[in-house]
Amino acid sequence: MSILVHRVRSAGPLISRIVAALFGGYAVAALSSVAVLALPMSKPQAVLTGMLASFIIYAGAVIWVFAVRSATKAWVGLMIVAVLLLPAAWSVS
Repeated sequence: MSILVHRVRSAGPLISRIVAALFGGYAVAALSSVAVLALPMSKPQAVLTGMLASFIIYAGAVIWVFAVRSATKAWVGLMIVAVLLLPAAWSVS
């Protein structure tokens, strides 16, 4: 029983990183693709730029989540980026 509990506890940070990469990375990519619409460029160009940049941002977020030392730092970093992008994305709507 003790081995099973140890395995579950040791898998917690990995599961947290996977969730952060999947959902946190998606949230940051989506916010950035909408925030691009606030830039001074034509709407079709902004939409295309946001869509293309979101793939790079999502991949970068996933890599970054697994590169930092702890799952907590991964979550905090994603939250900081999301909070910084939120006003620009909010101003578009």
